[in-house]
Amino acid sequence: MMRAMSLSSLSERDWQAQVVELAGLCGWMVQHSRVSQVGDRYMTAITGQVGFPDLVLAHKAKGVVFAELKTDTGRVSTPQKEWRDTLTGHVEWYLWRPSDYEQVLARLTRGNAR
Repeated sequence: MMRAMSLSSLSERDWQAQVVELAGLCGWMVQHSRVSQVGDRYMTAITGQVGFPDLVLAHKAKGVVFAELKTDTGRVSTPQKEWRDTLTGHVEWYLWRPSDYEQVLARLTRGNAR
């Protein structure tokens, strides 16, 4: 696992690999919906709905987490904000960036937040 200091230059793809690895080490099940491009639109393969969070993490004792992953400078798109606004208040939704490594680690290692 990479140290937080070296994470800031990661691409979103590499950051996602780090989060998936950490989640697995902490006993979480991980679901990632691949994005495909159809013409000039991007769609997630599982739902066809643009903007669905990058990861859904589930753990028997620690709950369920929806996580949108971005680089430290990446922007959240309007469809991603719509998903955030729909999910927030009903489930745990997070925007995780490499600079949030310590918070990600804390969430994945603690018990259920609810």
